[in-house]
Amino acid sequence: MRVHVVSDVHGNAEALARAGDGADALVVLGDLLDFVDYQQHDKGILGTLFGPEKVSAFARLRREGTRDETIAYSRSLWATLDDPAAAVEEAIREQYATLFAALSAPTYATPGNVDSPDLWTEFARDGVTVLDGAVAEIGGWRFGFVGGVILPDDAPPPRPNAVWRPYLRQRDEFEEAVGKLTDIDVLCSHMPPASPELTYDVISRRLEMGSAALTGLIRDQQPRWSLFGHVHQPLSAQLRAGRTECRNVGHFKVTERPYVLRW
Repeated sequence: MRVHVVSDVHGNAEALARAGDGADALVVLGDLLDFVDYQQHDKGILGTLFGPEKVSAFARLRREGTRDETIAYSRSLWATLDDPAAAVEEAIREQYATLFAALSAPTYATPGNVDSPDLWTEFARDGVTVLDGAVAEIGGWRFGFVGGVILPDDAPPPRPNAVWRPYLRQRDEFEEAVGKLTDIDVLCSHMPPASPELTYDVISRRLEMGSAALTGLIRDQQPRWSLFGHVHQPLSAQLRAGRTECRNVGHFKVTERPYVLRW
């Protein structure tokens, strides 16, 4: 059995169309959307709506400014649109139409934080199975899926009138989803388990969110693999926890290479 695993596609539909070549199944661990393209500022949803100069200024604030400065600047951009929520949804739908069409069958997918999971069932066709807090059998192994990222404890809740809501979940909701995964051989998540080696991004020089619930599942169930993405440039791409091989499958938008499981 050969399964290809990708995460953090961020709009790279051309590479995604090749991701399943030679595999019996494709597993996608989220972040299909390219919302802010930090390499090519004319790309992504923000680049499409506002142009590269505005995205360049936004990216600089993300690197060098405060959180309040970044929020204020983004709000000033949205204020230039007559109906920003409608514009964002249209751009998301355009990307999803292309990305889901690129998926090979069979595909098993869970959403990342840069996704709109409420739209996935609209675009998922035959042969594409969407899972979140659920288990699928692939080649005789049980794959457990949980999507999104935990909302930080010190972060304010999303505003009801927000232009777009990333898939950030309350901690208890995420942990409830993890609790539904039993007797699994492969743990599939967008965010990593809580471990500094796996959550520290060496380029942004900050710790991303990790999940203690995922760490607990690994400790208690000892699946063969824990596969995830989210951290684009991790301090360590892999870590052994008992018999479980924890593995960041890579920033697929850039690498264009799937991680390969064989058994």
